[in-house]
Amino acid sequence: MDSESYRNRLIERPKASALVVVLLVSALVVARASSAQQQPGGSTAPTTPTPVASARDDKVLGVCADPDNLPFSNRKEEGFDNQIAALVAKELGDSLVYLWWPQRRGFIRNTLRARECDVVLGVPGGYDPVLSTKPYYRSTYYMVFATERHLGLTSLDDSALTHLRVGVNLIGEDYAHTPPVHALLARGISANVTGFSTFYGDEHHPGEIIEAIENGTIDVAIAWGPLAGYFAKRSKLPLTLVPLPDDKRSGLPFVFDVGMGVRRSDRDLRTRLDEILERRRPEIERILQTYNVPTVSWPPAAAKAEGKP
Repeated sequence: MDSESYRNRLIERPKASALVVVLLVSALVVARASSAQQQPGGSTAPTTPTPVASARDDKVLGVCADPDNLPFSNRKEEGFDNQIAALVAKELGDSLVYLWWPQRRGFIRNTLRARECDVVLGVPGGYDPVLSTKPYYRSTYYMVFATERHLGLTSLDDSALTHLRVGVNLIGEDYAHTPPVHALLARGISANVTGFSTFYGDEHHPGEIIEAIENGTIDVAIAWGPLAGYFAKRSKLPLTLVPLPDDKRSGLPFVFDVGMGVRRSDRDLRTRLDEILERRRPEIERILQTYNVPTVSWPPAAAKAEGKP
């Protein structure tokens, strides 16, 4: 889909409920929500998963992950979720076995619910299809722009956004809206907004939204934190990242806790994972820093409950 088609889609006022929107954001965080559709040009989910029968053994931790989804995961185990999964498996005293499955529609149904693996990483807190662990990071959407431009943007209410060229990530074959798009529409901003792919495919990849700043196609990008930080670090152009809080104008959350998910019946495993995430939090934070994943602080009440200073 070309940029003009993207803009035409953005101009249409969304009709989705807040719940559907949250699910779509969950899909951006991990591309796992059941409402997420496959992006044109993206790889299709296999008819049958790669066999990992040993994942059900007592001393094997089976992890469901996307084989081509950096900075989160890939088949070479180069993503930060791969590193965290390896740390957790070592703590459990288990071997680590992956079920590789593209994170598209039906991901949970065909992997975790099908008992082909034990754990899914990168799950938004409160994601109903799974039993969630404590979060291992908390992030938000970021505005990204060239430092040398001195745009001075601090929020979506900056009047400059009405004329700057803005890039956003979209989800699905129907190019569904994410919270930043809803927030921009709530402010009457659409004609100057261009959509970019969320998924890896033959023609597109998530990093294109940051590349567009480098080549001057757009002035500012609004992207999910891990994507923004990871690709910004690899940019030849110095970039400024500005975190965005939950949006009061649209009433939608921008900030999400991200943890692991297990089957709802696996409460013992969830308890063990919670203990590991708490005990190995310093190592996990170092992994996130290596991938330049920008995080935001937990609210005081939540931090106290999690035992954080």
